[in-house]
Amino acid sequence: MNLGAMGEESKAKWEGKFIVELAENSAEQVWPYIEDFCNIHKLIPLNICYKLEGMQGQPGLIRYCANTIKGDDADTETTIMNWAKEKLLSIDHVQRCLSYEIGENNMGFKSYVATMKVVAFNEDAEVGGCKIEWGFVSDPVEGWILQDLNSFIHSNLQVMAKNIEAACSEAT
Repeated sequence: MNLGAMGEESKAKWEGKFIVELAENSAEQVWPYIEDFCNIHKLIPLNICYKLEGMQGQPGLIRYCANTIKGDDADTETTIMNWAKEKLLSIDHVQRCLSYEIGENNMGFKSYVATMKVVAFNEDAEVGGCKIEWGFVSDPVEGWILQDLNSFIHSNLQVMAKNIEAACSEAT
């Protein structure tokens, strides 16, 4: 699995794009995991993800995602529930890409739009490897620096790729 990244910090918008390669899995094998918008918790570390409204696989679909974070605060243990409502903006099954935005949340996001795309290594998407691209454009996130967001997406993409590889292996 190869991982590449680029990120650019500016006062107005944050932008980044991360790529992970899955050498053993075709784009046709990987896309169903990405397009399953309300089951992202099966791929990345989330406690909860479910449909709030809309139709599965259709723009306008809104999912609720939440994760419990435990930490130590001096003498007492604290638990924080991070949550976000995310809206599917577009989905293209032929090009194997989707975009979504973060709406209401308690994590400091004001404006965040991401695009996820599965790209085949060759013309026949049913054979050979592929790559997953996760790009974003965001206003600066309250309480974060760009490197925090880049690290968050980078680590989630790595976990996602490993979980997809494992699921594809079990399916064959």
